[in-house]
Amino acid sequence: MSGAVIFIKEDLKISEVQVEFLIGILSIISLFGSLGGGRTSDIIGRKWTMALAAVVFQMGGLTMTLAPSYAVLMVGRFLAGIGIGFGVMISPIYIAEISPNLNRGSLTAFPEIFINVGIMLGYVSNYAFSGLSAHISWRVMLAVGILPSVFIGFALFVIPESPRWLVMQNRIDEARSVLLKTNEDEKEVEERLAEIQQAAGFANSDKYDDKPVWRELLFPPPPLRRMLITGLGIQCFQQISGIDATVYYSPEIFQAAGIEDNSKLLAATVAVGISKTIFILVAIILIDKLGRKPLLMISTIGMTVCLFCMGATLALLGKGSFAIALSILFVCGNVAFFSVGLGPVCWVLTSEIFPLRVRAQASALGAVANRVCSGLVAMSFLSVSEAISVAGTFFAFSAISALAIAFVVTLVPETKGKSLEQIEMMFQNEYEIQGKETELGDVEQLVQNQTDLTN
Repeated sequence: MSGAVIFIKEDLKISEVQVEFLIGILSIISLFGSLGGGRTSDIIGRKWTMALAAVVFQMGGLTMTLAPSYAVLMVGRFLAGIGIGFGVMISPIYIAEISPNLNRGSLTAFPEIFINVGIMLGYVSNYAFSGLSAHISWRVMLAVGILPSVFIGFALFVIPESPRWLVMQNRIDEARSVLLKTNEDEKEVEERLAEIQQAAGFANSDKYDDKPVWRELLFPPPPLRRMLITGLGIQCFQQISGIDATVYYSPEIFQAAGIEDNSKLLAATVAVGISKTIFILVAIILIDKLGRKPLLMISTIGMTVCLFCMGATLALLGKGSFAIALSILFVCGNVAFFSVGLGPVCWVLTSEIFPLRVRAQASALGAVANRVCSGLVAMSFLSVSEAISVAGTFFAFSAISALAIAFVVTLVPETKGKSLEQIEMMFQNEYEIQGKETELGDVEQLVQNQTDLTN
């Protein structure tokens, strides 16, 4: 949309406010998809919720492509937003529930890889089709976005249902079969299945029979409250630090630095897409080795520096070749640091930390928080930039990113290498576990001392 909107403005003669609304409404509408997706996935399963997301998105993409007016374009954007809301909520949950513990982080980050590949291909297709007439170019740019979702239809014939959802439906043999596809050790599979059954049994116990999930989320017990603060907080910081503004409005940002030709603007955005895609691969390699929290620290610190430097470049240097070069460098640096940590790890964490009973709907709340913040940023960036300048807006994003550093340090736990059930217990027995680890350490030391005395 970042490239298409240049030609939509020319073809449909729309105002800056309509541009903001067109871009930002996707994130706002997607929250309804995310809210509905949580409950839907509990009813029809994770797999078929993904199928529903693909169908709705295809309908939206086709409507936008054929739109004769701004009103019809908004209808298509509405449908695409619903589909995206379903997709961003369910895909990390599905992958987290089906993945082995040791690889769960990197596998759960896969949606972020393909989001970034999609962004990069979007920038490339924008540049490739920019030579067409204004009436045709933006339609082709939006039409090619339909193609990837078609492949989901073929994937549904291959991928299995989530074993944890199957256990919740008391389809134990099917769940065992799915676990055996991702783990050849039958003993370990039985242990994991027992853990899942125990968690599902606890979730379905009499304690919760008369308590709807939504009420538990509105009035959470202390462990769940801590999970919600962590999950919703990291989702909000992912967006209010300005990543969507950087992606959606990169042509306008580079215009502020001095690039005027449309083709050159779109070529510069390709560099942004490439940076975002390459560095997500770094996150995939490191997330299960280095851990979630260290990547978040590196990411938020790097983003804070790049955002501040971007603001300083626009404020002090104005327009010119040097300002253009630094602007491209710092925008690419910002999206690179985002892709190393805050981008993928955010979705990994929110798919890991919630108990099985509330996982889908709590994750949906996280996705809603993410989409609301994304929409607010996208719908206000041009207006705020006009009020306090583009440089001032980047300084504001830098300050917010600095707050994200403090949030990660104080409230984000490390979940690397733990099963989903172990993570749940970590929150429930946070202080007890610390005490037990201390006691265990004392016992090990005592045993070591006895051994030394015996020798």
